[in-house]
Amino acid sequence: MPCVTTDARPIAETSSVLDNIVWESLLGPNRHLGEICGLAARYDPEVAAFAGIAEDSPQAWADLAGLLGPGGTCFFTSPRPVRPPAGWEVLGGGEGVQMIDAGVVAVPDADVAVLGADDVPEILDLVARTKPGPFEPRTIEMGTYLGIRAGGRLVAMAGERNHPRGWTEISAVCTDADFRGQGLAGRLVRAVTYGINQRGERALLHASGTNENAIRLYRSLGFALRRTTNFAHLRAPG
Repeated sequence: MPCVTTDARPIAETSSVLDNIVWESLLGPNRHLGEICGLAARYDPEVAAFAGIAEDSPQAWADLAGLLGPGGTCFFTSPRPVRPPAGWEVLGGGEGVQMIDAGVVAVPDADVAVLGADDVPEILDLVARTKPGPFEPRTIEMGTYLGIRAGGRLVAMAGERNHPRGWTEISAVCTDADFRGQGLAGRLVRAVTYGINQRGERALLHASGTNENAIRLYRSLGFALRRTTNFAHLRAPG
């Protein structure tokens, strides 16, 4: 379906960019990684499966359906329960938490490596084993990804995903099961946060509301709960 709606526009100034990070990111720093149609935006599917809308309106949902195509799917986040119009299918979802940097001791780490395109096969293998969330072949283009190796093998990583104005989301925090309990995730999060701060931005991240270990780790590093949020895996009409 061709895009025939009005030009994209920012969300209302009264709304925080952190309440609509996919839309804000695709309207700004990550625009080259996706496409916009009126009140809806999505990442290139090889970059990320996320999509967003400027507002919860029939027109915005129609624009998103046009971007996805009949039966197309996406991951969607919202500060409120996700209730798409009739014809949409909710394939899964749940509640999560959004946390922001409230005093992280961000430091560089000489033992972490910057990951690049040549590392993608190893990254995808680690993601498949640890399941930190959606990660596609070109997700690495969303920002800086750092990793730790042991015996030449990638065993832990973390990186940057969405970039709403003034903020950067930390994502894909994961550690191989054989190397957990060694503080690798904490080191990586601090190192990624350091890079974010060097750009004059602040870090945020998300976690499943049931992932108590991750939430406990992030609190110990200096992240604070900003709000609860909702995640949904959606299928467009058709």
